[in-house]
Amino acid sequence: MMDRPLAGSVALVTGASRGLGAAVAVELARLGAHCVLTARTQGALEEVDDAIRGLGGQATLFPLDLIRDGEKLDMVGPSIAQRFGRLDILVHAAALLAKLTPTAHIMPRDWQEAVAVNLSAAWRLIRSCDPPLRAAPAGRAVFLTDGLVAEPRAYWGLYGFGKAGQEHLARSWAAEVANTPLRVNLYDPGAVATRLRMVAMPGEDQATLPQPADVAPEIAALCLPGEARNGAVIRRGG
Repeated sequence: MMDRPLAGSVALVTGASRGLGAAVAVELARLGAHCVLTARTQGALEEVDDAIRGLGGQATLFPLDLIRDGEKLDMVGPSIAQRFGRLDILVHAAALLAKLTPTAHIMPRDWQEAVAVNLSAAWRLIRSCDPPLRAAPAGRAVFLTDGLVAEPRAYWGLYGFGKAGQEHLARSWAAEVANTPLRVNLYDPGAVATRLRMVAMPGEDQATLPQPADVAPEIAALCLPGEARNGAVIRRGG
């Protein structure tokens, strides 16, 4: 019989229509969680839903544009708690590459969109999901981060600043919940064969990179009740 350590739990996964978000959602469902999937693209979410149901799992779709639907994001935590009576897991995998451009050339619209997806969404999710995650028997939150936070690179400022701000927010939240059952961590997957990576590195052979499904089990492991770390930045393989 398949081990289902997350049976009965409810997990919210952002950016769940493709890449790491989709792979993590499938893995969490394999472990028994009911997954609430959010992303912009309804059709792609339905494909992930099909994959989850093919495993015998269950999912609920919550199409959401992180740039335009901030007020809906504010209600996602209470909505899940009202519908399912609980929220045990948050995995924030959504990200926007934004434009690779000199810092002095960043345009206001590009700045606003990058802020909305790569920074404000994390703040809104924390506000929205904090109460039910604290109330869960073993609440877990995982934010995907990037090595750029520690080692900034030329032209990546528009993407990297949001990840840096998100990391600070998440670690501050972790410190605030240290005396509760909730555990908040960050995970840096490194180079993975995702669409975002392909757009950023168009000349790279993605066949040489780990696939999202190869990385997803490490992220899902951070959502298990036995995970004791809090406020950690975990690199792939760590």
